[in-house]
Amino acid sequence: MHIPPFDNKNIPIVDIDDSRVPLNYLNIVNLKKDQSFEFKLTGYETCIVPATGTIDINIEGVNFNSIGKRIVDVWDGEPEGVYVPTNIKAEFVCKTEKAEVFIAGAKYHKTLEPFAVRETEIDKVQYGSDDTKTHRKIKHILGGQHHEKVGRLLCNELYTVGQGGWSGFPPHKHDTDRLPNETRHDETYNYRFKPNNGFGFQLFQAENESVGKAAHIINKSTVLVKSGYHPCVVAPGYEMYYFTILGGLSQRSLVQYFQPDHAYQLETIPGIKDMIAKYK
Repeated sequence: MHIPPFDNKNIPIVDIDDSRVPLNYLNIVNLKKDQSFEFKLTGYETCIVPATGTIDINIEGVNFNSIGKRIVDVWDGEPEGVYVPTNIKAEFVCKTEKAEVFIAGAKYHKTLEPFAVRETEIDKVQYGSDDTKTHRKIKHILGGQHHEKVGRLLCNELYTVGQGGWSGFPPHKHDTDRLPNETRHDETYNYRFKPNNGFGFQLFQAENESVGKAAHIINKSTVLVKSGYHPCVVAPGYEMYYFTILGGLSQRSLVQYFQPDHAYQLETIPGIKDMIAKYK
């Protein structure tokens, strides 16, 4: 499902128990200097990630200061984030002229411990190639290295490398728990383009469909993926970024099922198997 850009007024775009992607939560909070925002979610763990700007975060008396180094846009440096446990109140204050802040969440019932992920701790992987039109970089904020500290949430940033090209390819899905072949993970994206008048297309294809559907995505589009295959593509002349939230139903590790007609390209796209391993 595609949600065109709109002013959400710091109200969740995907709230708890949203029937469209019930395992996910997304809010995008915009603040000016010294403004604050607080929240407490029942049954959802979260990660606070500034898209731009710097914030100080307090999680029930535990302080994480100067989170976020990017000023211009999401291409302006590495991400940082803070994990917020289920059922715990969090508050953050804008320390720069302004800040735009992602709050990513996944359904999880246990209360763990908060922690910060600094820019030097981001787990990065780059794969694909210009020849295969699949060249991209992934920056894992909450990735496989955090399995002992996080319940169900995976949180990362994906960038196309260069202008134009495909992402989420070969087409894959993760809508059914049937290990060892696949896991059920709901997924939510928020897109950015450089220059910001760029655009792309998000494809949606149910397993039983021979022809899927496409959504025209633009800067700050949100996409919800509950089921089916879902590759995307950016137009020539533009770079594409999307903030990604994954929430697992029964486990945190993601197992993707690749569309059989195109799965042979797992053998031809450079580095893709290393990318897949980072989600496990």
